[in-house]
Amino acid sequence: MDETLPSALPEPAAERKFDELSLSPALRAALQHLGYQTMTPIQAASLPIALAGHDLIAQAKTGSGKTAAFALALLTNLNPRWFAVQAMVLCPTRELADQVTQEIRRLARFEDNIKVLALCGGSTLRPQMASLEHGAHIVVGTPGRIMDHLERGSLQLAALNTLVLDEADRMLDMGFYDDIVHVARQCPRSRQTLLFSATYPEGIDKLARQFLRNPQEVKLLERHARSTIRQRFYEVKHEERLQAVGILLKHYRPVSTLAFCNTKAQCRDLAELLRSQGFAALTLNGDMEQRERDQVLVQFANRSCSVLVATDVAARGLDIAQLEAVINVDMTPDPEVHIHRIGRTGRAGEDGWALSLCSPGDRRRIGAIAQAIGSDPEWHTLGSLQGDDQTPLVPPMVTLQMLGGRKEKIRPGDVLGALTGEAGGGHRFTREEVGKITVTDWSTYIAVARELADAALKKLTAGGVKGKPVKVRALD
Repeated sequence: MDETLPSALPEPAAERKFDELSLSPALRAALQHLGYQTMTPIQAASLPIALAGHDLIAQAKTGSGKTAAFALALLTNLNPRWFAVQAMVLCPTRELADQVTQEIRRLARFEDNIKVLALCGGSTLRPQMASLEHGAHIVVGTPGRIMDHLERGSLQLAALNTLVLDEADRMLDMGFYDDIVHVARQCPRSRQTLLFSATYPEGIDKLARQFLRNPQEVKLLERHARSTIRQRFYEVKHEERLQAVGILLKHYRPVSTLAFCNTKAQCRDLAELLRSQGFAALTLNGDMEQRERDQVLVQFANRSCSVLVATDVAARGLDIAQLEAVINVDMTPDPEVHIHRIGRTGRAGEDGWALSLCSPGDRRRIGAIAQAIGSDPEWHTLGSLQGDDQTPLVPPMVTLQMLGGRKEKIRPGDVLGALTGEAGGGHRFTREEVGKITVTDWSTYIAVARELADAALKKLTAGGVKGKPVKVRALD
């Protein structure tokens, strides 16, 4: 549950409705269509400030409703009849930019032909330049690609009235400080700037002093109900913590686990160790190419990988449904980062485990975390977990990768039709037997139940998609 700490406005009352805000009929209709009635804490705290035209620094995590908070503000400032870029959202990753783009489009669906354009790396520049030539009201993009368009003159910001820095701390972690500064300097000085960040490192304050005008601040520190996220702490020697992860996994047997390490090298070592023990483990780091990163995230979201090992930098912005456990392999010195980490599990009313491995030197950190979350740590010993089921965890799903994606005009419905149709013979799948189908520019990923993976592979290989042969492989 979110609890508002001291901010520029009084703490928002519980159960505040969107009806209280001065929104256009079109935005009200979109909110009603989406079933949005009650504001989340970050929306209730930040929307009155943003709609009043003030610059804003808002501290809130992914999944708290922050996208709607800034989207409603920038859509309110928009003139649909003026085909010029009037709002820009900077995001750290393409995944987040895609999510933000879709959410803004959903909220703008009843407005007059609002054009929202995603400008991210991983896609060729030319189609993006052509789209900009035809006019866009809102651009959402990563700093590097936005800079590319600015340097080429394909992106004009003279009409910009709202700049949003989304997950600003993550952008700083990724080394985008200079890029953000460069982009912000291209924007009109009279604009409104809205900065959203899960944590508040020193660089955020530096950015705020440089580019925000008398910003108001809203800070939400999440506190999770014990019934939703169950925390346990295990004291181990520092050199034993990697081996301890396998012991925890075999005891608790979560279907999906996000394991946090403090360094890329530690992530790599842990993933290799878990794979040697028979676990389906993948790692995520900031050095990976976009396609490889996309593939790892799809496999984990599809529940075809049991453990994703990542640093805070690599995992920021991930919002994985049905995440049963978070393991803190290395403790973080920042209580807010700890709260952000464990908040990935226990979503939507589901129970989740937050398991932390602590060396004796971590005691002071645990004390700060206990103070932040308002509860005493629950200590257990690894010895009490020995003798449990030693069989490795087997993910329930398999992800198939099919060559061909948006560039070949493949849609999820085309793949579903191929699996449920008669072509290719063999097992005719029902809609319930097929999991999520994710189409990227060059590949299509299909989640299927493990016991049906071979049948799906044979059917797609034999029958093709849209009447054309395709190459498919299992990613296990």
